[in-house]
Amino acid sequence: MDFTRTDEQELLRSGLARFLTTRYNLDDSRRAAKSAGWQPAVWRGFADELGILGAILPERVDGMGGGPVELMVIAEELGRALVVEPFVDTVVIGGGLLNRSGGDRADEILRDIVSGAARLAFAALEPTSGHCLHDVSTTARLDGDHWVINGAKTVVTSAPLATQLLITARTAGQRREQAGISLFGTEFDVHHPPSGIEVHSYRTIDDRVASDLVFTDLRLPAAALLGTEGTAWVVIEPTIDDAIAAIAAEAVGCMRTVLGDTIEYAKQRHQFGQPISGFQVLQHRMVDMFMELEQAAAAVHLAIYALDAPDKDRARAVSAAKVTVARAAKFIGQNAVQLHGAMGMTEELAIGHYFKRLTAVEHEFGSSESHLARYAELTRG
Repeated sequence: MDFTRTDEQELLRSGLARFLTTRYNLDDSRRAAKSAGWQPAVWRGFADELGILGAILPERVDGMGGGPVELMVIAEELGRALVVEPFVDTVVIGGGLLNRSGGDRADEILRDIVSGAARLAFAALEPTSGHCLHDVSTTARLDGDHWVINGAKTVVTSAPLATQLLITARTAGQRREQAGISLFGTEFDVHHPPSGIEVHSYRTIDDRVASDLVFTDLRLPAAALLGTEGTAWVVIEPTIDDAIAAIAAEAVGCMRTVLGDTIEYAKQRHQFGQPISGFQVLQHRMVDMFMELEQAAAAVHLAIYALDAPDKDRARAVSAAKVTVARAAKFIGQNAVQLHGAMGMTEELAIGHYFKRLTAVEHEFGSSESHLARYAELTRG
């Protein structure tokens, strides 16, 4: 398998890296994360100057028609710079769900994603569902020419920034059944939510924003249904696998920065009259961190190249990558903090912010245990 990037992919990587180096200051981004939750000027730059919001979306909606490798390139660079803007929620999840659902309304929103006008949030997790996205108790029933939705969603990441909300609701079947789940879309503004939505927003441990939502007789027009009623799971599962691969690539970018910063710090910090990088035991520790990083990067490559494979092969590779990356993120993050001493968890030092993001990645879209179970089930089958 050839992992060499094409000239176009390398140009994409280097252009994004230059933009983030010159325009994405960590101090400014953390201040923005704690206030507005994002930097609109950066998002505009992603759309107008770099075009990355359309890089993996189809040409029919003004995208560039890129594939999984372009996704990996972008996600890893965003991870290196610890970008909090909602690329995965909007482009990977929102764009993936809309593209797979099809229809004129979906294409209209996809064009808005490419232009930077639309930001999406996916309301799927429920208070009692854990990480199981097909454990859906929220219901939708047709009342005349409107759908009426009742239920609750939790940890809807990027909802406070969203202009569009995608909601899963059960139109048939029983709880935890994959059949009978439908997907709905509606315009959304956290400051002026539609009648029938109660919003509780907050900041997550890794300086991102999320909301808990309660739907009480939320009425949406019949056209709000995306795709075919009751069949949303067939578009949700591959889209979430895309998102897992994306955050795994993002984590690799985070870990590259963390390891690089840790090595530089070890060269500068002196103890007993010499740099601590000269102590053999710490050299061994940093080699172990490097090995974990390379294993994680290899697993991500395999997952990325499997995204277009048959369902079982794709799911198995993605779960393997998620487990490998979660293990590496924990090992590298904890050791980086330890090697930095008490400074490792201060707000002033970048390492603490990266550590928080790596900790969140360990559990995002399912724990290691859930993905090990999924991998085992797919292997038995």
